[in-house]
Amino acid sequence: MSNLHTIIISGLLALPLTASAQTAPANNHKGLSDGNPISSNVFCADPTALEYNGRLYVYGSNDSQQFVASGKKSKNSYGAIKSIVVFSTDDMVNWTFHGTIDTNKLCSGWVSNPWYQGYGVSWAPSVTWRTTDDGTDEFFLYFCNSSHGVGVLKANSPIGPFKSPNKKLMIHYDTPGANKISTNANFDPGAVIDDNGVGWISFGGLGPSGIMPDAARIIKLKPSMTEVDGSAVKIPAPYHFEANELNYIGGKYVYTYCSNWGRNQNDWNAYTKQHGINVSMPNTGTMCYMVSDNPMDPDSWEYKGVIGPHPGSSENNHSHLQKFQGNYYHIYHSCALLVGMKNAKDVDNSAELYRSICINKATVNEETQKINQVTLNNTGATAIKNLNPYQLQQAETMSNSGGVSYSDFTNITKKTSISALGNDASQNMQVKMQAGSWIQLRKVDFGQNGAQSFTIRLKGTGTVELRWGQTSAAKASFDFSSTTWKDFTFAVDPTVFKGTRTLYIGFPNAKNVFFDTWQFSEEDLTAVSAVVKKPVASGQTYDLSGRRVSKSTKQHGIYIKDGKKIAVK
Repeated sequence: MSNLHTIIISGLLALPLTASAQTAPANNHKGLSDGNPISSNVFCADPTALEYNGRLYVYGSNDSQQFVASGKKSKNSYGAIKSIVVFSTDDMVNWTFHGTIDTNKLCSGWVSNPWYQGYGVSWAPSVTWRTTDDGTDEFFLYFCNSSHGVGVLKANSPIGPFKSPNKKLMIHYDTPGANKISTNANFDPGAVIDDNGVGWISFGGLGPSGIMPDAARIIKLKPSMTEVDGSAVKIPAPYHFEANELNYIGGKYVYTYCSNWGRNQNDWNAYTKQHGINVSMPNTGTMCYMVSDNPMDPDSWEYKGVIGPHPGSSENNHSHLQKFQGNYYHIYHSCALLVGMKNAKDVDNSAELYRSICINKATVNEETQKINQVTLNNTGATAIKNLNPYQLQQAETMSNSGGVSYSDFTNITKKTSISALGNDASQNMQVKMQAGSWIQLRKVDFGQNGAQSFTIRLKGTGTVELRWGQTSAAKASFDFSSTTWKDFTFAVDPTVFKGTRTLYIGFPNAKNVFFDTWQFSEEDLTAVSAVVKKPVASGQTYDLSGRRVSKSTKQHGIYIKDGKKIAVK
């Protein structure tokens, strides 16, 4: 990643381009003011999440990997999904893509036995974290190896690097108390750490149809969080199918799951009478929830109702309930992005069931654990803060986009290395911009003074435009050319770049263009050109306005000393 203190001069070397026909902006695949899905170019599903250091991290099955492996067509068969996608946000509308965790590489050494196989795929992650007594942060990412069982990865950061602490699945057919319906019924984990520091994990599914399939399980975890402790017990979840998740709210355990497709009103009437509850029978494929104060006692679990309806465009349903910055959110998947791509005729019509993660706000009473049924919509979550354009922003951060791709996020290539984001989730995380590509950022707050300069880190040849709309007139336009990574700095009009805006960074012309970072400044950083062209007396220090700085002056920011720029913190 680049640093503002090292970018002042390079932008002045931007080269003018020969005029060429501009390409129209690439198609938009979701509403320009909509938050859902959270990514407009990555298929991902089966979400889980955590809050850490003021950011919400969301993880999911990498449907895009299957999409690419299938030639961007055909029905999603899930067999090529061998990595986990990671996104994060601090404002709920602009999302940073951190790449994918290469489970295929991390778990390739897993062993088999007659009841389960070594690593094959990675679906439906669940994540939790803790701070140990010595102050170390530990993150645990659980996922199902197809339907053969549950594995675990461990890291000291929410974006890795992750490692596999075990040589085999953590939960499988031979786990005490595990599901014996078949060898393929112990999957879809849901993990949580309670207020006593004890870890728990739910799992199971694909039981027989009917009101009580008896396929849901919960088991305690050892202090390591990478081994089970004792035997699993049943969670008597009515109409249980899959998609298990756990929360700990108000001193009680909240279990969510996807309901199956078999219904009988007489069975439901008998169930509610037996348990003394007055709750409507759930519709098929809905996200239901139960509450307990003693998770190892099956009789303690009480069915409470439906959290989320079926998303409609997706065949299955999977969600996670997450508290972030004081609000609860229902995180789920749908096929809304695929529908948008088909409507724009940008994807083969044969493509089916490639899913995308969406978020809507949930209402939770922490004292009673009552959760109101969430209304699903494309509008999504509301911004909880503005984006600061005067801080360095990654190109991977966006609320919407068109024509954008990542050079390595599918982990299909063999070589891997640590990415520029400081994690091993992906190789280099280069954002590739073709002619017509654009990214959108919402709630960008330029303030009342306005911005005077714009710095963007690029390689390639093209034109970059700053706009308030996908197809609106450019508020600023710059040409650039470089065969290596370079920071280009351009002057902008502070009377235009002020207030809170929806910002579009577009590339009407682009040849071999890759995009890394961007940042505005309330100072005219291009003014440094007047300084570096003047002779500088030896031993003298100047600020960016060309004024000589004495030894008694408190120095900070960027200075020119002996003809060279220096940064003083």
